Order: sequence, then structure tokens, then C-alpha cells
Amino acid sequence: MGDKMQIALVQINSTLDPKENIEKINYYIQAAKKKEEIEAVFLPEVFYSMSDGTKPTPYLVEAENEHYQAIQNIAKTNSVSLIGGTAATKVGEQVINRTYNFDAKGNPLKNYDKMHLFSVDLSGTRSNTVINESDVYTSGNRPELLEYNDWKIGLGICFDLRFPELYRHYFSQGAEILTVSSAFTVPTGKAHWETLVRARAIENQSYVVAVDQWGHHNPKIQTFGHSMLVDPWGEVVLNLGEGEGYAFHKLEKEKLEKIRKRMNVKVRDYFSVNFN
Repeated sequence: MGDKMQIALVQINSTLDPKENIEKINYYIQAAKKKEEIEAVFLPEVFYSMSDGTKPTPYLVEAENEHYQAIQNIAKTNSVSLIGGTAATKVGEQVINRTYNFDAKGNPLKNYDKMHLFSVDLSGTRSNTVINESDVYTSGNRPELLEYNDWKIGLGICFDLRFPELYRHYFSQGAEILTVSSAFTVPTGKAHWETLVRARAIENQSYVVAVDQWGHHNPKIQTFGHSMLVDPWGEVVLNLGEGEGYAFHKLEKEKLEKIRKRMNVKVRDYFSVNFN
């Protein structure tokens, strides 16, 4: 138990309406389960409700309110664990971008708050995109390593992908899977998405599960898609390309350990990173 794990990646085009988004997610999870015994499903950033980036969604998760329960019920209804996907969350007077992770019975697992907030100014380019997440969100302040079914999973969100020290920290703590739930925009996605995802896998000889939003969400935001699973050698195992959909694959510790042994990699703290 725990040496192998069948996972599914679900790529959708989230709208502001949570009910519409959950309906699509449930559909793809059930479609995947008809083909394989899926244990864990990885979702993209802000899968629950996608705002236009200038203000928070009105559908904020708070404590165990109806929105929290709606996400929890995805796990319970489908009898699968949820890992990596995020929702805008109100904590006091602040709004944070938080992963929501549950086991197959709906029991909460450890969560992570996005540390690195995205900022891009592409005004004057073809996309004319200007986004500054700090206008909407408050950043998290610590990494979170999730232990699930004998696997150690380092949690990350979108812009975190550009900060290798976060993932190196997870590697030093024994991580075998690294997540990047994302809403990568089209220009940055075309330029950097695959390169960065593969780099994080190669650096850390770890599986990287990078699930992205796809398509036109509103007049201000268009995302790249191409959700990916990359193995510890840096090989792209899955790439969902454009469009909504799902894919599945079995992760194997034996493969990970062989690659780490081949590269003579030992899990140890290469350097000290202070996240306080």
C-alpha cells in the first residue's frame, strides 16, 4: 500500500459560478472512474470560482460555510481524494488563495496558502493583460508538506512555480510529488510553462503534477491549459493540451527511487531557506 497511486488531472474552464464548475468536475471525475480506480484527483487554481482578477469572487470560502462544504462534497460524493486545487478564502478581513485537500471520505487534509502572488503588465502587447494579485489576495507565509497514503506532497500554486527554492525546500523534507495548481495566462504559458514544470521535476527528481485552467474565463483572463504530469526524469507523461478534460496515470515509487539512485540523489537539506 502506498507504493503506487492512480491519479487523475482535471482541466476545466472555470467561470464565476461555482455550481457550473462543480458540475464539470464531477462529470470528469466520474468519467475517469469508469476507466480506472482513481485514488486522488488534482485540480487547478481557483477551480471553485474564477473572478476577473480585479476583485475577489463573491463566493468566498469561510470556515466551514456552504462553499467549504460544496468542495468537501466533491471528495465525498465521488469517493476520491482531492489534492492541490484552490479557492479564494476569507480569513478575518483578508482574502487568501488556499488549496483545499480532502481524503475520499471528506476528511480535511493539510492546506497551503499561496506565498508568491502573480503580477504581470502586458499592456501594449497583443494580450493587453494587466494582473496584480496583491490587489486581491494576501500572501501565505509558509510551505506545507502534505503526507498522504505514504506519499509526501509539496504543495504549490501557479506563480510559486517560478521560485525553485520553495520546491527545493520540499525536496529536502522528503517530497516525492510536487504540485502546481495554476491559472497560467496564455502569454506566460506559451513562453515558460513546460520549461518551468520540467525544471522543477528534474531539479528534485520528483513527480510534478501541474494542473492548469484553460480558455477564456471572462473579458480579462484567458489561461493556457496544457496541464501536465512530469516524471522524476523530466519526461512529460501527460499533457492535456487545450480544451477541458481529464487524464490519469499511476505514480510509482519504484520508478522515482530508481531515478534518484541513478543520479546518486539523497534527500538532504542542500541549503537553508527561512520562510518565516
